[in-house]
Amino acid sequence: MDPLYQPGEVERRWQETWEAEGLYAAGAGARRDETYVICVPPPNVTGELHMGHALNGSIQDVLIRWHRMRGFDTLWQPGYDHAGISTQNVVEKELAKEGLTRQEIGREAFLERTWDWLEKTGRTIMSQFRRLGCSLDYSRERFTMDDDYVRAVMTFFVHLWNRGWIYRANRIVNWCPHHETAISDLEVVHEEMEDELVTIRYPFADGDGSDGVSIATVRPATILGDVAVAVHPDDPRYADAVGREVLVPYVERRVPVIADERIDRDFGTGALKVTPGHDPLDFEIGRTHGLPEPTVIGPDGRMNEHAGDLQGLTQEEAGARVIAWAEERGLVEKRERYRHAVGTCERCHSRIEPLISLQWWCAMAEPAKPAIAALRERRVRYHPESQHRFAISSLEEAPDWCISRQLWWGHQLPIWTCPEGHLTVQVAEPTACGECGSTELTRDPDVLDTWFSSALWPYATLGWPDATPELERYYPGDVNSTAREIIRLWVNRMIWTGLEVMGDVPFTDSIIHSTVLAVDGRRMSKSLGTGIDPMEPIEEYGADATRYGLLKISSTQDVRFSYGAIEEGRKLAIKLWNVARLILQNAEGAVPEARPRELEERWILARIDAARAELEDAWARFDFAESTAILYHLVFDDFCDWYAEAIKPRLYDRDEDATSTALAALERLLALLHPLMPHVTEEVWSQLPAREARLIVSPWPEPDGRYAADVAALDRVQEAARIFRRSGVEVALGSDDERRIFAAVVKPERAKVQANREAELERLRKEVARAERMLANERFVTKAPPEVVAAEREKLERYRRELAALEA
Repeated sequence: MDPLYQPGEVERRWQETWEAEGLYAAGAGARRDETYVICVPPPNVTGELHMGHALNGSIQDVLIRWHRMRGFDTLWQPGYDHAGISTQNVVEKELAKEGLTRQEIGREAFLERTWDWLEKTGRTIMSQFRRLGCSLDYSRERFTMDDDYVRAVMTFFVHLWNRGWIYRANRIVNWCPHHETAISDLEVVHEEMEDELVTIRYPFADGDGSDGVSIATVRPATILGDVAVAVHPDDPRYADAVGREVLVPYVERRVPVIADERIDRDFGTGALKVTPGHDPLDFEIGRTHGLPEPTVIGPDGRMNEHAGDLQGLTQEEAGARVIAWAEERGLVEKRERYRHAVGTCERCHSRIEPLISLQWWCAMAEPAKPAIAALRERRVRYHPESQHRFAISSLEEAPDWCISRQLWWGHQLPIWTCPEGHLTVQVAEPTACGECGSTELTRDPDVLDTWFSSALWPYATLGWPDATPELERYYPGDVNSTAREIIRLWVNRMIWTGLEVMGDVPFTDSIIHSTVLAVDGRRMSKSLGTGIDPMEPIEEYGADATRYGLLKISSTQDVRFSYGAIEEGRKLAIKLWNVARLILQNAEGAVPEARPRELEERWILARIDAARAELEDAWARFDFAESTAILYHLVFDDFCDWYAEAIKPRLYDRDEDATSTALAALERLLALLHPLMPHVTEEVWSQLPAREARLIVSPWPEPDGRYAADVAALDRVQEAARIFRRSGVEVALGSDDERRIFAAVVKPERAKVQANREAELERLRKEVARAERMLANERFVTKAPPEVVAAEREKLERYRRELAALEA
């Protein structure tokens, strides 16, 4: 073994070796009939690895490697999402560099361009997952635009059509005027912007113009689409106004004043202009009250034909005209700067236009019911629990799903229309209308929402709608791991679609992992300059260290990125490397066999087995941060600082029992570390004698209770060491073994601390008294976080033990 551990070369070599030897493949190392399946959340085919991917990949790989070592038939399914609007946006930008638009080259040529671009520059994330050490079965890579996957999507659409759940209707959507398509909530980014809030009076139609109802708006251009003014029914300011009519400025349309409990009395004047065609809340109010739904802004974001003489103007230009008109008539009461969050398209950053549009929808009332039942019955469990409650409520409140997009890249709807208006819906392209036999058929130009196809991911990747052997073996899966932003958009939809077509949930547990923020607490973003490419720490510190660091900080839902945590992982890998070198350099001719003769040997074997049980418990609860703490303490403190130091003299003497036991202990330690830090452990494992298999497919350590009685055997010695290192005061120890181990590890003869027993006794008494006062304080015990109270109790017990040891 080299004196200095260099992760870069080691990691690349093992990544290539594992994959070349087929050890990432489904079934590799299987020793039992049980399966364990995770489908990677399909990243955008155009994307690159970000810190969220790196954390999620580390989480999933720990689980897969752990279950592979336990003998499960593991499948970690890789693949890409076609990322409709994202991919189309990138290709359109490439066309723009040539002075072209997609409309100019046509749909067929544009799709050819898209496929060509993907062949040249797409599909980079899987290579980056490889560099992280993710043991996906890359031979099974799928793409949501593969021919078989497209067939699955079409089959599912037809299934929903036949169930009567798909319909077409005019409803309000998030509309991107640049891409001229509806987009999902996830593709809307809310940015802080400063606008002008204008307060305008709407005169009563039956008055002299001096009174009326005043409203505040940041979008005066939409006044042309107003069909009512709404106030809260309990607002005394407008009690006499409800039921009367007011005149809409500029268009001078008579509209009613209505009462609705959804009105926020504290915003602006407490009265709301109701524009159903251009605001989600107004749309809902309009539907409740049966109001008309005119739209005055077109798909391109400009004023449309319903805007009269303002047709063709931008919204800014039209708004200025409306305000000028109102000012001339004395209707403008106030103009002020107003900072607020505005929805923008995440791709082009255009302002999102809430717009009534004719779209295809999937009714959600019936499909959601089995999924809600599955969540309530805990057949699927979200982790943490707060996300489970959110998942249920979001299904209970799920609106009908807008599944159509006005894009060219994606799954084109399998709907054909004949001149008579009959619809033919089927998987394969029809030759004639299914109702009248006409051969003049036109396919609907819309494509499906990207989330429609990704909802099929757990079973379409396994061959559905065909009854394949893979589908029978690997569905349902076990775990899904993803970010909280897509619970509604993706995870819940996988659950209800899986129940609908497969009759079972696609997984039993859904981990909602941490959101990794920048070091300063802001969101990671290239545009903000706060983004960190995970390949940077991987290259600088190593993949094992990066995995360790990300998992260490994953204890809550929002965490700050920490180079310090990754540096800790690097130090752990080096510490392991160095202790392995120590053992191997002095173990020539020895083979791993537990033959403990001394107390510290029985103790370390007991500690390793205790850590195994703790790890199994932590990973079963998906607590990856806790697992890093367990492993760090085991390697740094127990194995290296105590056990290795205590046995050094016997190693140097080539004591056969000591070297064989040390190899056996190291072997078990490497196995425990492997799921989290696979590369350094596999490299050390390969240096051990009598290797029959790679560590990646070697058995996970079985419980071994033979030495459990000695798991606390060094507690008194370790307490004595803490006291001595802090104060220089030596504690009386009760056995020769304890004194021998203390001398070997602590080396008191080298101490430069001036001992003062009385001062240390006084300090400990004060600490005990302080901790007792805190814990006697009922307010502290009931109000402080449970972990803080628990830590204080633990400190009190430690102080009492140390005090008792000194007083003995």
